[in-house]
Amino acid sequence: MFVLGFPLLLIPFAIYNMIAFLTPGVSWTTPVATIHMVSGQDWVLTWEDLLLAFTILVLAVEILKSTRMGMRSIVDHVLAMALFIGMLVEFLLVRQAGTSTFFLLTMIGLVDVLVGFIVSIRSSQRQVELQTGSA
Repeated sequence: MFVLGFPLLLIPFAIYNMIAFLTPGVSWTTPVATIHMVSGQDWVLTWEDLLLAFTILVLAVEILKSTRMGMRSIVDHVLAMALFIGMLVEFLLVRQAGTSTFFLLTMIGLVDVLVGFIVSIRSSQRQVELQTGSA
């Protein structure tokens, strides 16, 4: 599968940076749509909501990718860690990244790194148990 070895969370990270740096006047809290709910409440959907929802969906794919074993999986984990470090540095040092939206993107990146390593460790333990149990 071609997406292995490529951190998919790079996509929302790039989208955020393109919008933040190329269109500096755009606000993440600008309403995109207002949805009238059955309860009578109006739900105001913002650009921030859309980006974060998309990022969570990408995180789900990343978690599924982390269940695969092999050298490509290790490369994927290393790249996810590098992306998280880059996001953290940008959040701390770049003015345009000092927003709640970018903070949440960074936390999603952290979850990706942690889940990737935890799933890999747990599945490698099961492989060792199966190999020692059958001998």
